[in-house]
Amino acid sequence: MRTSFVSALLLALSSAAAVQAQSPVKTSSGLVQGVVENDLVVYKGIPFAAPPVGDLRWRAPQPAAKWEGVRVADSYGRDPYQGDGKGHVGEDCLYLNIWTPAKSPDDKVPVLVWIYGGGFSFGGNNNPTHNGEHLARKGVVLVTVNYRVGPLGFLAHPDLSAESPHGVSGNYGLLDQIAGLKWVQENIAAFGGDPDRVTIFGESAGGIAVSMLCASPLAKGLFHGAVSQSGGSFGPTRPTTYPGENMRTLAQAEASGVAFVEKAGVASLAELRGLAPDKLPAGWGSGAAWPIVDGHVVPDDQYKLYQAGNYNDVDILVGYNSDEGLSFAREKTAAEHRAAVEMRYGPHAEALLATYPTSGDAVPKSARDLMRDAAFGWQTWAWATLQARTGKSKVFYYYFDQHPERPADLPAADHGMPHGVDVPYVFQTLDRNDAKLTPGDWAISDTVSTYWTNFAKRGDPNGPGVPVWPRYTDGDRQVMYFKNTASPGPVPSADSLAVLDAYFAWRRTPEGAAWAQ
Repeated sequence: MRTSFVSALLLALSSAAAVQAQSPVKTSSGLVQGVVENDLVVYKGIPFAAPPVGDLRWRAPQPAAKWEGVRVADSYGRDPYQGDGKGHVGEDCLYLNIWTPAKSPDDKVPVLVWIYGGGFSFGGNNNPTHNGEHLARKGVVLVTVNYRVGPLGFLAHPDLSAESPHGVSGNYGLLDQIAGLKWVQENIAAFGGDPDRVTIFGESAGGIAVSMLCASPLAKGLFHGAVSQSGGSFGPTRPTTYPGENMRTLAQAEASGVAFVEKAGVASLAELRGLAPDKLPAGWGSGAAWPIVDGHVVPDDQYKLYQAGNYNDVDILVGYNSDEGLSFAREKTAAEHRAAVEMRYGPHAEALLATYPTSGDAVPKSARDLMRDAAFGWQTWAWATLQARTGKSKVFYYYFDQHPERPADLPAADHGMPHGVDVPYVFQTLDRNDAKLTPGDWAISDTVSTYWTNFAKRGDPNGPGVPVWPRYTDGDRQVMYFKNTASPGPVPSADSLAVLDAYFAWRRTPEGAAWAQ
């Protein structure tokens, strides 16, 4: 007992000495001091832009103020204001965090930059699931970046557009991400990272944002690879949005912004900026919590951009989970499902109902998969296929199907892998949740995190110790399946995706566009 105590004390003292001995790192705003955690140095709460408060609310992010002396970066900054404002959130939220294994600035370690999900209305990095230590120990500098969400991140309004030098408004959260990537380009070398090997990765809204950054000319050259988990944004715009058709035009978003201001009960932007965030209109129906096609940050319908080859052609690794619909489908009966499909898909409803069938009065996985594919499966398939046709970079495609096996007589027998469950597998933070874990869970987590870090290093997930992952090409459409182990297979539900593809093609015709109005 005495020996163990002395050893622990000596370890604590040596760790403390390491913190004291570590030299501060010089950034564009000033010196920062991190914390040594075993073989890593961790920096939390580094400001990459000025606080977007007061007159800077609903403006593009501005440079962070410079500081004198050494800033101790040992705690997370606030996550973006969201919900009811409870918890560690606030408008002053533009901070990033770094886990680095580098021993010197000359190491030039590849960089992974994480963009969180949350429907563009929630999310943040003060979250144990997003702890970057395990990925960093696989040989990358791991960076997590905050961005504004909800109305504070995505409100469009004619007066906001009028005060912008670009005549647009609404995509402030995306501009935050771009500002974070610019900070990485300017500063990450000081932390031992390689600014010429930066890969962005994100899940859900974060994966959708990754696809938008791949299509944005403002992000050109800021990253060299992209990973999208349950993301993609290749549906056409429409006034009434649905999962997979979430985008609206600037004019449509501005009209919602006018209604938002009226609901706030103010007469000017100055008054609106003067309201405390908890006094702003809230809720999913505010029409102010999703990126838009503004012609500046997002130039056009992404499908059309990719058809024309107008995008940032970088290596991509994209995929989704087997039962995404389990997390979003609200219909409980076959009749409710039919009514929802008819309302959204109009003349294509019957073909889709036949392709994604119900069973009796139930809504089984076969029917839920329409939601999965409309929101994520088709988006991923379209992205991978278009880039394989028009791009020069490598494409890798996956399908995550990790879930408990359940007896056939249980109601949940057909449940697959829901939305968002992949994130702790990638970060190797499975121990941060309450799930009953199996050896297969740990094994696939190690495999997936190795693929992700290999991709960051070489633009290719392949390497020693993991099964060979074939490239996805237009002539050889192979997908990597993750279920306890990794093995290649065909595109999931390819026949069903073809029917859904016909719907999206019709939506881009004059008839389909008029119908969606």
